[in-house]
Amino acid sequence: MDLKELLIKNKYISNEEYEKLEDKSKQIGSSIEELIIGRNIITEDKLGELVTEEFSIPHISLIHKSIDPDTVKIIPEKIAIEKKIIAFEKTPSELKIGMTNPRDINTLEFIKKGTGYIIDPYFITEKSFFEGLKMYKTSIKEELKNIIEKNEKETKGLKGEDAEALPIINITDTILEYAKTMGASDIHIEPLEEKAIIRYRIDGILHDQATYSIDIHKAVIARIKILSNLKIDEHRLPQDGRFKISIDNQFISFRISIMPVYFGEVLVARLLEDNAKSYNLEALGFRGRDLEIIKDSIKRTVGMILVTGPTGSGKSTTLYTILSQLNTPEVNLDTIEDPIEYSMPRVNQTQVNTSIGLTFASGLRSFLRQDPDIIMVGEIRDNETADISINAAMTGHLVLSTLHTNDASGAIPRLIDMQIESFLVASTLNVVIAQRLVRKLCNTCKKEYSMDSKVLKILEEQYKKKGVDKKITNTKFYQAVGCEYCTNGYKGRIGIYEILQVDDEMKSLITHKATSEEIQKMAQEKGMSLMVEDGLAKAIEGITSIEEVLRVIKE
Repeated sequence: MDLKELLIKNKYISNEEYEKLEDKSKQIGSSIEELIIGRNIITEDKLGELVTEEFSIPHISLIHKSIDPDTVKIIPEKIAIEKKIIAFEKTPSELKIGMTNPRDINTLEFIKKGTGYIIDPYFITEKSFFEGLKMYKTSIKEELKNIIEKNEKETKGLKGEDAEALPIINITDTILEYAKTMGASDIHIEPLEEKAIIRYRIDGILHDQATYSIDIHKAVIARIKILSNLKIDEHRLPQDGRFKISIDNQFISFRISIMPVYFGEVLVARLLEDNAKSYNLEALGFRGRDLEIIKDSIKRTVGMILVTGPTGSGKSTTLYTILSQLNTPEVNLDTIEDPIEYSMPRVNQTQVNTSIGLTFASGLRSFLRQDPDIIMVGEIRDNETADISINAAMTGHLVLSTLHTNDASGAIPRLIDMQIESFLVASTLNVVIAQRLVRKLCNTCKKEYSMDSKVLKILEEQYKKKGVDKKITNTKFYQAVGCEYCTNGYKGRIGIYEILQVDDEMKSLITHKATSEEIQKMAQEKGMSLMVEDGLAKAIEGITSIEEVLRVIKE
């Protein structure tokens, strides 16, 4: 169903307005329909009436409608989510289903063959779809707990070495698969005296998921050691490994770290998709002036682009996204990484291996004999790596790398502290991107509220401490609520940024070894927005909350 054509034809919106809303929906991760209804361009009921008039397809609202859970579950939840359909009523031979696109003939035929019912389609809005989705009652967390408990009963008498027993395999597979299903970036399994706790890191925050006995924990650790080709009988030393499995027809790599602690061994697994996601700069949260600076800087063939921020702030994702924009047949791209997080076609990626002397510095030195055009250095950690990176950027290469500093202006004194001459920093550095990741508010349940004037004043004081001295006139913000389709009111993450562009005036300042405060002041005079300002703008738009912005920028 072409929503755009339908609305333009009936003069609810112009083509230009629709395209602007499409761009906005991509930036904030909302559907175009949600934005159109949310901005009162058309109501849900009127949209339903239009569809009925145009296509002779009836419309129904599932909001506050009583639906039999058994009817809903005729269509598996995975298919319901994929196709955006809800079964809401049935007779012995007929099944009524709500669809956000009831003209999708292929889906109608698929459901007819799969269920054996005669299908009667109705148009539903996305809001109705999410309301109907609530009928799939069992939460993933409860399901995980139930599967572990069911298999735990079959493990009586098992010991740590029984890693190949079927119940242990089932428990391990369930832990790994549900981490992927819930969108976790890391799995933590931590032993206590009598039990072990499973935690998933979702959108940057750890959440308890389930527990099991300490005996099962030993067997699960052994099972993961087998998968990772680690030593099963080694319990005194840390071990690192990696393995890959297919989940939902997608290969996922698990990077494993095992550490001995007082009650046994702690396991932390990082989930890495086998191939880099097809991100774009807009989807990461870049926009306006910042986006134009980044696009301009990656067109240059020499110099350095630095991304700064603490661990877990999305620096690697930003670099991979920039690399994907630069990855064309005309250039040779080489990377030295620790670890390689995503594989990228046509990019020569090398893994650091300090045990054999392959460091960032030695790998980078060898790359310069490989006729590279673009080089990515996973992280500038030491003086030698900094020196070679700067020299590579001076001699006809575009160099991308990361650095651990709190803000963009702090990257320049940091390089000078690493014994790089200030005039070399000034002549090679193109742009510095400082970033943090904030959780995005769930579009299904977020709630608008008016901030009290006293709280606004407190907020302004907090902003002044970060270098932003301006009055906040907007009082309408959004807050997290929480529903079945998010985690405590948040779903997904987006970046907040500050982009420091090195122009001629900035080069002069750097050459004279200006402090980070002086560099930041000049950058702000030239239009640079600090991370806290970018965060405020995204909070006003309802992408994130004020509380979340303040949480991630605290120092």
